[in-house]
Amino acid sequence: MRRRRLLPGFLLTALCSLLLALLVPVQAGAAASVTATFAKASDWGSGYEGRYTIKNDTASAVTGWKVEFDLPSGSSVGTYWDALLTKSGQHAVFANREYNGSVAAGASVTFGFIVNGSGAPQNCTINGASCTGGDTPPPGTPSAPGAPTVTARTDTSLTLSWAASTGTVTGYRVYEGTAVKATATGTGATVGGLTACSDHTYTVKAYNTAGESAASAPVAATTTGCTEPPPASRRAAPYLYMGWGDPPSPSTVMSATGIKWFTMAFILSSGGCNPGWDGQRPLKGGVDEQAISQIRAAGGDVLPSVGGWSGNKLGPHCSTPEALAGAYQKVIDAYGLKAIDIDIENSDEFENAAVQDRVLGALKILKRNDPGLQTILTFGTTTTGPNYWGKRLIDQAAALQADVDVFTIMPFDFGGGADMYGSTVNASEGLKTALKSAFGWSDATAYTHMGISGMNGLSDQQELTSTATWTKIRDWAKSKNLARLAFWSVNRDRPCPGGGVAENCSGTDQQPWEFTKITAGF
Repeated sequence: MRRRRLLPGFLLTALCSLLLALLVPVQAGAAASVTATFAKASDWGSGYEGRYTIKNDTASAVTGWKVEFDLPSGSSVGTYWDALLTKSGQHAVFANREYNGSVAAGASVTFGFIVNGSGAPQNCTINGASCTGGDTPPPGTPSAPGAPTVTARTDTSLTLSWAASTGTVTGYRVYEGTAVKATATGTGATVGGLTACSDHTYTVKAYNTAGESAASAPVAATTTGCTEPPPASRRAAPYLYMGWGDPPSPSTVMSATGIKWFTMAFILSSGGCNPGWDGQRPLKGGVDEQAISQIRAAGGDVLPSVGGWSGNKLGPHCSTPEALAGAYQKVIDAYGLKAIDIDIENSDEFENAAVQDRVLGALKILKRNDPGLQTILTFGTTTTGPNYWGKRLIDQAAALQADVDVFTIMPFDFGGGADMYGSTVNASEGLKTALKSAFGWSDATAYTHMGISGMNGLSDQQELTSTATWTKIRDWAKSKNLARLAFWSVNRDRPCPGGGVAENCSGTDQQPWEFTKITAGF
């Protein structure tokens, strides 16, 4: 968390969409290669083009080869080029037809056919060996397009964009499974005719006269029109950190302010994929557990915050979503949690696509394994809303169906002299727009899945959030029915006028615990 500056420390394997290559000995002692490919034919409507290339790398003619395959139910086969197939039921054999079954030394010959139907040939063999192996497209085809992203959603359509392929490109085809759903000459397309709240997975291929490229990475998307989720449970939970800043007695703060919840900071890696308080203190048996027990004894509760700006974080140290979910689960089980905050920041987590996806995958697992658990993502923002990485995180949360309950922004570190109320509202409205775009939510629903986590008093960059400003921010958040209000930190919620940025006071003239009391009114 930027606050930590204050701290010391499908692709389906359908044969029709793959170029299947196999080096086979077509004659004893011969070194010839045979390439088989089944691909969507560019000029044959719904048909599939089957193409075979025999390349003879030997000094003598190659003879004696046979290709066999099964046709999809209900399909028919037609001739193409000089090909002639023998068909028995749904089984087809193409053997020794071209050049009377002989390929001259150093020569190559290509032949093929068309299948009319909705599926590609299956169970292919060349001289009895399975047509499996490489996926290199024919020479001269473009490179695979960049991974598509979803740029717009409606009840009946999804709009995709992708990075251009290299090489000569005639156009692009958008596939859902083996079916072409849209074509485009540019790097974007809209797939229409969909139903509301339906799930789809797409890949994109570029093509030219030589053939199709390999497929892009897939993207999953859901149309809008789903029943909107219930609002997330509301939490007024300022950060409390037991590792520095003269940690106050939480029961004293609760008695003075009426606050019931605290966000406890920070869970980091205590070595590999193992969680610990600040990466140094054990989950159980230390000051953190003592504080949590005191809070619960006074009728309150906590949600630990995992991550932050600095330190060794679990996201990069756990190699898979499953491993990361296991680390989170240790924290949940240690305290029987109702909510958990994943504070994703800095270049090692927030600005790392692989780690972002790992965190989201882990949260998805938690939601499946811990019914009723509230999951929160906290991340930085610009004055107008999430930046590229923030929008990616939100879009991926939707695409991966991670079921995140609350998206919390940290509206500070904009620069000295910022209008903290105006900037906070503008940033929150930008967050709302991003959530609506990703999930298809209404304004009202988006607000109920949003949070604000500010910095009381003076921020790292000398921005001033006074108690009066924080009251305005609280009232705005309350009027929009936001799900969470927090600030960094209760440790700093004490007066020190002109004291600068300190770990145990706000740098402003205030009453003790005044920001916490304001927050409790949320």
